[in-house]
Amino acid sequence: MGEAYIYDAIRSPRGKGRGDGSLHEVTPVKLSADLLNAMKRRNGLDGHAVEDVIWGNATQVKEQGGCLARTAVLASDLDERVPGLSINRFCASGMEAVNLAANQVKGGAGEAYVAGGVECMSRVPMGSDGAAIAVDPSVAMKTYFVPQGISADIIATEYGFSRADVDAYAVESQQRAARAWDEGRFKKSIVPISDQNGLPILDRDEHMRPDTDMQALGALDPSFKDQGEVMPGFDAVALMKYPHLERINHVHHAGNSSGIVDGAAAMLVGSKEFGAANGLTPRARIRGTAKIGSDPTIMLTGPVPATERVLADSGMKVGDIDLFEVNEAFSSVVLRFMQAFDVDHGVLNVNGGAIAMGHPLGASGAIIIGTLLDEMERQDTETGLAAICVASGMGAATVLERV
Repeated sequence: MGEAYIYDAIRSPRGKGRGDGSLHEVTPVKLSADLLNAMKRRNGLDGHAVEDVIWGNATQVKEQGGCLARTAVLASDLDERVPGLSINRFCASGMEAVNLAANQVKGGAGEAYVAGGVECMSRVPMGSDGAAIAVDPSVAMKTYFVPQGISADIIATEYGFSRADVDAYAVESQQRAARAWDEGRFKKSIVPISDQNGLPILDRDEHMRPDTDMQALGALDPSFKDQGEVMPGFDAVALMKYPHLERINHVHHAGNSSGIVDGAAAMLVGSKEFGAANGLTPRARIRGTAKIGSDPTIMLTGPVPATERVLADSGMKVGDIDLFEVNEAFSSVVLRFMQAFDVDHGVLNVNGGAIAMGHPLGASGAIIIGTLLDEMERQDTETGLAAICVASGMGAATVLERV
């Protein structure tokens, strides 16, 4: 087996995922093509320089359907001989694209790939593709299906996180994201987005609310309480699965859950020989990757077993990791990760996360790997681990080692 290296990591700013969001006018194809063009320009990629474009997106219908990856290649300045592969592992799609590219390179199936993902949630709403696990009674009953917000509240109940705990985490995420932007920590990776006339429309994440405080969050009603307690009564379903819980404590709301946004991210992954042939310096080695299946009802605990697997496969322990990025789908997801591994918040999500800046489903996995790499370089650390929870009970993780 060979080695796979990251040569570049870029992302778009994240726009509010609604009609008045700055990226609402930008189609998923254009947003993807803009990232591919930026990758080509920044790294001097000519002709058939990469084997494939592997692109994740979670809602693969309408504008995001029809093998969006290939359409984006054709809409970009990449050579038409570069194919495209669209993949879907829900929220881990962007991470899985990077991991798949790395493992293809390691296995000798091509010297380089562009991998990442996109999600335009203002244009293609989450859930608009349908989901058998939610709507087919034969599957929903077997798996004790509940919506993700209920799953997040189950985690809080099961592992003892109060409303104050999850709100405090969300406030810190906002503060860290604002500080990171103010200090220019994302500068090397952000690709500003322009409209079809070339006029700039967004160069900064616009979902952030840096003035958020505990008082403001305390005034919000729990978002998933009615789903749980009023018909169809998902709490009753959850309690059949977890009878040791007396009740579900509903603590999550819009302020401590990930934001709905539009965004895209891309990484250039290749072999050492590819870098040498193209005059590129590797930024990090992808030391390990993992994906796992987990309990589909509590659903969002996957980062824990995914991390256990990737560390074991990499011959490492938690103490060997200098920095962590865990996708902030909900506060309780990250709090559970820190609790499970006794990880200090000072080395995890140090620049905030999806609660503050948003979670463009198909892109988020690639975004957090890129954010991790940038921060490893800023702090001059050696190792980093990114992990993400996934719908239907899955998890994924990636370990980076700087070279």
